[in-house]
Amino acid sequence: MNNISAKKQEIIDAYMFRHATKAFDPTKKISEEDFDFILETGRLSPSSIGYEPWRFLVIQNMEIREKLKEFSFGGRGQFPTASHLVILLARKDAKADSDYVQNLLKNVKNIPEPIVANMTNSYKNFQESDLKLYESERALFDWASKQTYIALGNMLTAAALIGIDSCPMEGFNMEKVTEILENEGLLDSEKFGVSVMAAFGYRSQEPEFEKSRQSREKVVQWID
Repeated sequence: MNNISAKKQEIIDAYMFRHATKAFDPTKKISEEDFDFILETGRLSPSSIGYEPWRFLVIQNMEIREKLKEFSFGGRGQFPTASHLVILLARKDAKADSDYVQNLLKNVKNIPEPIVANMTNSYKNFQESDLKLYESERALFDWASKQTYIALGNMLTAAALIGIDSCPMEGFNMEKVTEILENEGLLDSEKFGVSVMAAFGYRSQEPEFEKSRQSREKVVQWID
């Protein structure tokens, strides 16, 4: 098997290994080096027009996890046992002409001022006219949340590639979780909202069922 074939098989094996782990072995902790690697794959993920509209909260405080668990039916087995818990926040202020985006373009991506002005006009038209994102605050937030799922997917796969289990979680009460994070000083709800969560660690037992998916013919349509 050549190097490319071996790499492809390694990736497929990681997808077969990964499953939504409902409870982790609380005695096993992910090393700092390995979790930094997982976070880095999230940070380096692509996003629409490169806006990176996310923030990753790593919640290791068990008291905060316990508060969150009360309003997170999808994480009751994971919150107490996971080595690491990540809450992915999505930006609410990712308009093309916002302070956040202007700083990103000028001071992070180091794009010259005249080009920034042209990009701002083009991207504002894209957001406002093409995607209709300015029709409501929720529309802009939902668009940003879509980008967090790209980072989430990459983090889940990266973890699986190095033998670490995970579980993405949407099963929580948005209002209550937001309130808890605000009270803990972890969330500025003017700029961010809660998008999705993910727990990472090592499985306490093997999955009860084999991985199953629809056939390729059911999900892929070729148009020649």
